[in-house]
Amino acid sequence: MKMNRMAKQLAAGAGLLFVCAMPVRTRAQSAPPAPVPTPPKAIRPTRMTKETGPMDDFAGLNFTDDQKERINKIHEDFKARLDAVIKDDKLNTDQKGAMLQGFQRMERGEVYKVLTREQQAEVRKRILARRAAAQKEQQERNTQPTPTPHAPTQQPARPVESSKPPQPPLA
Repeated sequence: MKMNRMAKQLAAGAGLLFVCAMPVRTRAQSAPPAPVPTPPKAIRPTRMTKETGPMDDFAGLNFTDDQKERINKIHEDFKARLDAVIKDDKLNTDQKGAMLQGFQRMERGEVYKVLTREQQAEVRKRILARRAAAQKEQQERNTQPTPTPHAPTQQPARPVESSKPPQPPLA
């Protein structure tokens, strides 16, 4: 009888252990938690003034018919190259951006070669002025004080404890 009773207790203990261990096993088999999504990059605030780009350096020049024709051909050739880069699925976003920027720089160089010496001198003046303005703006941005994100905060003053013993409430 003692053996039968002991076997029942052992079986009950093993069953209890099995039931308690089961939720732990099922949690261990579940999929790992999804990664936390990264917050999007902060977008720079838009400015009220129009920023001039490198192609604006050529604006306002008086081109001859031959120059216009050659510049249009250059634009068409590079447009085909830019479209090919944009449609290329093998490149990631950074690679596409770098290639597009390189092709645009090459295009500006080709257009610059078409210009006369006087026009090239005018474009160089505009480029230098644009660079000087960008450098000045960068210096202004660097000299502006930035608030410290972890500035110490003042703690509220604690009430002064009096030396008098507390009075019992009036009933």
